[in-house]
Amino acid sequence: MVIFDVPPGGRDSYKVWEEGQVPQVVFEMTSQGTQKQDQEQKKNLYEQLGIGEYWLFDPKGEWISEKLRGYRLEGETYQLITDGICQPLQLRVRVEGELLGFYRLDTGDKLLVPTELAEQLQQERQRTEQERQRAEQERQRAEQERQRAEQERQRADRLAEYLRTQGIDPDLLS
Repeated sequence: MVIFDVPPGGRDSYKVWEEGQVPQVVFEMTSQGTQKQDQEQKKNLYEQLGIGEYWLFDPKGEWISEKLRGYRLEGETYQLITDGICQPLQLRVRVEGELLGFYRLDTGDKLLVPTELAEQLQQERQRTEQERQRAEQERQRAEQERQRAEQERQRADRLAEYLRTQGIDPDLLS
């Protein structure tokens, strides 16, 4: 469930009468064994409490063939959600195997689960390390180029000095 305007933190249970806020959205994992309770008792209770949206997720498709069904409170009764959008969260909800995927409406970006976040962080670290290595290689190449240029300058100075000892003005040769 998602509740706005309450102090953050975990709770063993959420008591509306103590917190003073009803959830905006409830996502319920459902199965054939809990179908009646989820579809009737909880749905009616949430509707009476004024919970804006109620989503049922049946990951095995035991009784919801499409695996996900959402209801949005319109007036005092729930109406079937047909667009896959969770309005209070401004997210598109999609079934992805036995999980749900949540996508931002404004960008289309997927909200990542912890394992996906960890994988993305690892990829970012690898990219950062590769960039650091590339920068170091470029720095070394630039240093080698600077040293070569310095050697060429010294060689040119020695050649000019040699020419002067031979009575030739190197500035007149160019």
